[in-house]
Amino acid sequence: MSDLTDLYQEVILDHSKRPRNSGGLEAPTHRAEGHNPLCGDELEVQLCIDADERMTEIAFTGRGCAISTASASLMTEALKGRTTAEAQELFEHFHAAVTAAHDATIDPAPLGKLAALTGVREFPMRVKCASLAWHTLQAAVHGDGEPVTTE
Repeated sequence: MSDLTDLYQEVILDHSKRPRNSGGLEAPTHRAEGHNPLCGDELEVQLCIDADERMTEIAFTGRGCAISTASASLMTEALKGRTTAEAQELFEHFHAAVTAAHDATIDPAPLGKLAALTGVREFPMRVKCASLAWHTLQAAVHGDGEPVTTE
């Protein structure tokens, strides 16, 4: 196993065991629920978005597998303080990276620590675990309050 793969596994384990920004917000301006029926992951993403479209606070609650929890934790760290437009751009980079063919070359630079999750592209069933938080975030920012499902 390569040193980079080992590092990525350590990041995922750390964020799944000690998730950042886990817990509800006092007064979120946006929220959405997400569910992955294939493995039972359930989460809620809560945000406070200010007048400048900046995510001043972001948190999640719920339960899920290690990949789902780590993804939600890494996502909240990466997005706190960013605008919704910046979040959309990062979502697009992330989604392209985790859904790319396993032998495709991806640029991890725009992803930062989120690059740790790009290995899920080799396991199609796990892509839904990694992307659940992101699709739930999209629903919170742009949606109508309907729960998100990965089906």
